[in-house]
Amino acid sequence: MKKIGTEIKLSEQVLSKEKFNKELVEKISVLKNEIQLGGGKKSIEKHKSKGKLTARERIAILIDENTNFFELNIFAGFKMYEEYGGAASSGTIFGIGKIHNRDCVIVANDATVKAGAWFPITCKKNLRAQEIAMENRLPIIYLVDSAGVFLPLQDEIFPDKEHFGRIFRNNAKISAMGIPQISAIMGPCVAGGAYLPIMSDETFIVEGEGSVFLAGAHLVKAAIGEIIDNEFLGGARVQSNISGVTDNICKNDSECLETIRSIISKFYEFQKANFNRIESKLPKFSNEEIYKILPEDTLKNYDTYELLARIVDGSEIDEYKSGYGKTIVTAYARIDGWSVGIVANQRAIVKTEKGEMQVGGVIYSDSADKATRFILNCNQRKIPLLFLQDVTGFMVGSRSEHGGIIKDGAKMVNAVANSIVPKITIIVGNSFGAGNYAMCGKSYDPRFIFAYPNAKISVMGGAQASSVLMDIKLKQVEKNGKHLSDIDKKKLLDDIINSYQEKSTSLYSASRLWIDEIIDPKKTREVISNCISYANNNPHFDDFKVGVIQT
Repeated sequence: MKKIGTEIKLSEQVLSKEKFNKELVEKISVLKNEIQLGGGKKSIEKHKSKGKLTARERIAILIDENTNFFELNIFAGFKMYEEYGGAASSGTIFGIGKIHNRDCVIVANDATVKAGAWFPITCKKNLRAQEIAMENRLPIIYLVDSAGVFLPLQDEIFPDKEHFGRIFRNNAKISAMGIPQISAIMGPCVAGGAYLPIMSDETFIVEGEGSVFLAGAHLVKAAIGEIIDNEFLGGARVQSNISGVTDNICKNDSECLETIRSIISKFYEFQKANFNRIESKLPKFSNEEIYKILPEDTLKNYDTYELLARIVDGSEIDEYKSGYGKTIVTAYARIDGWSVGIVANQRAIVKTEKGEMQVGGVIYSDSADKATRFILNCNQRKIPLLFLQDVTGFMVGSRSEHGGIIKDGAKMVNAVANSIVPKITIIVGNSFGAGNYAMCGKSYDPRFIFAYPNAKISVMGGAQASSVLMDIKLKQVEKNGKHLSDIDKKKLLDDIINSYQEKSTSLYSASRLWIDEIIDPKKTREVISNCISYANNNPHFDDFKVGVIQT
């Protein structure tokens, strides 16, 4: 075992980094609190005046007392759909909570946001919830209270492969996998959305509030001329006692939720993957010190070993090929007792035996080769993988090209793509270009993917991108026979930089579900431990094999 980490000596620079990172975390926390109000205080009051609980109140009753709800995708839809008044958290809340000490995915429509209507990002968020349930073999509970598809955007949610119909396709697949699905109809459940609860294993409906039908009273009148009210058309007693569509009637929200808890308490115990875990040990250094390590500018360097020393048990690692490929750290370690394999970009400036200086955050051929071998080892030994991304891409230039950087990068991508063990990714700083792929970005099916508040995700760094975009713009202007003054050029460049930077932030990524959540760096250990615990519920592994690799 190799002990890592050193005491941090206070300085103006260290205190400045700490202040900067704490303020970022506070900003994210304030935004979360605002978003968690859903449609706002007036909408909540109107909702509760009907005798209904809010979506968050329902979840609080459903999960075990004194346990936390691991909420994901809180920022879904952030600053999107503003022309329609916005859609806080996409009008849907989802995460993982314990019900009778069993991890369950919970999805709840927030009817205070546009009556729980489905925006395009709502669909994507619900698909992500189902994906997490399938990958980790977790029971899934749907708390339905939705007016259906948001019609002005129906073309962006209805017909495509990853659109609304995929939800019901997944219902069928989840059922075939033997994963329990329970639904509670606690408000409207309209049109195609009616299939979601009815394709669940068991469906409850709240009397006086819940209703389910393919077409509501207004549409029925328009379509066939029949005059009827929603309650007699598809209310609780009609659908439970006449049609048999729903299974049981509940008097109110609370009774419905308690009944679900009772049902889940009677589930059989599923097998576990049995990932290696021993008694947890705290790191030698405080997790609060992570704020003092992360730079204000994501292009500035820091020592990854110092970050790891505040995350891993006992601040100890078993490093793999420590003297080779130094811009990636590969190591076996424990986090909250769980065995993990860590692949982390090294942003410090390091020296090779040849005396050369290498700037961290760049993947060289030797780093890619080392990481590939390590990933293969972890797959053979069934050790979950943790990727800590802070990568500006693969090294470019004639020396790297002649050395086969594309070939070595392809080997690493191949190993990541074919990994069968759970992969957890945290974007610590930068996530640029092909480095995003090699370090298990969203496209490579991490079980969970998170980002620190100051993380950046884009095809390249802002300075390089703005230079390229500026050249393109100037050529377009010159092609039209015009010339820009220095002042106009500066304004154009500033606009390009501001636009590019906004679209590379963690908030922009979170709003579009490129990441599952923005996390507080000091909670890194807790988040990783939770994720491995959830992944441990799925004991099924494919045979491990990789494709053709050029050597």
